[in-house]
Amino acid sequence: MTIDATMVGREYAAAGSYQVGREKIREFADAIGDGNPAYRGDDAIAPPTFAFVIGSRALEQLLNDAELGLRLDRIVHGAQKFAYTRPIKAGDEIAATATITTVRKAGPVEVIMYETTLTTVAGEPIATATSTLSHNRADA
Repeated sequence: MTIDATMVGREYAAAGSYQVGREKIREFADAIGDGNPAYRGDDAIAPPTFAFVIGSRALEQLLNDAELGLRLDRIVHGAQKFAYTRPIKAGDEIAATATITTVRKAGPVEVIMYETTLTTVAGEPIATATSTLSHNRADA
């Protein structure tokens, strides 16, 4: 199946919420080489790109949608940006939902834009990530 405009609006919720822990924030900050003290301690906040860790769980649902027929070996992650309502904090329990917002074809390449919303389980908005994937459906 090829990607088309009928897929715009499809939503993919992550399986379960994500409990943000101080150690996970610190480990992520260490992995990206950021020693900012705000990313450590009891009141730690997460680096901005930590949102991808949580959002990737919703992306996994999108990538596994059999109707889309995407193959990981034919995908390039093109662009991503984050918009925050507030920082992610240690102790947050966060739900993530990815929604396909745009699809278009460029020859054999399907360009898929999706938006991932992060909210507390109580519904408080935290962040929105906008991302682009390019999928080449041509025979390798």
